[in-house]
Amino acid sequence: MIHVRMVPASPFARKCRVAAAHLGLSDRVTFVDAHDDSNDALRKRNPLNKIPVALLEDGTALFDSVVILEFFDHLAGGGKIIPSGFRARMRVLTLEALADGLMDATILLGYEARYREPHQYSQRWLDHQRSKIDGALAYLEAAPPNGDIDAGTISLACALGFLDLRHGGAWRASCPKLVAWLDDFAAKAPSFEATRAAK
Repeated sequence: MIHVRMVPASPFARKCRVAAAHLGLSDRVTFVDAHDDSNDALRKRNPLNKIPVALLEDGTALFDSVVILEFFDHLAGGGKIIPSGFRARMRVLTLEALADGLMDATILLGYEARYREPHQYSQRWLDHQRSKIDGALAYLEAAPPNGDIDAGTISLACALGFLDLRHGGAWRASCPKLVAWLDDFAAKAPSFEATRAAK
């Protein structure tokens, strides 16, 4: 059995959970809440002390979510969520990178409040992260992805879900095409709703 250390609210962990379910790997992969791990225990698995981390049967640790999705695709036979053709592969991986950047910027906004006192907040830093979010959303709203379920669209759905979780869905008012796209994705991928975090 492959064990993936994660926290339920993480969008990077959620994309792994959605991918595993979509690929039919539920009997081979189990997800374990890493809240019970000490920092030292997690660091032994990933020196960056970040989740998710996949622990293989032979003790090998895979990180981060990009590598884990590639591994899941391999387990499922290959070419399922990451195309084998060069151009299609580049399209999917570019969308995944954009979605991951959207997740990162959203997380970094929260970190400013979590790890710094209010008088230490940097408005310039906050504006910089918000500009990344706004830029990514504008780009995607202008040309939403196709209806495929792949590593890119799974990542984007989880990024938008994380914006809903942390910012109350404020992005939706200015992105009706993306809202419609996300609704369509959720209808095609039941694991997306099943992995929704409560907080």
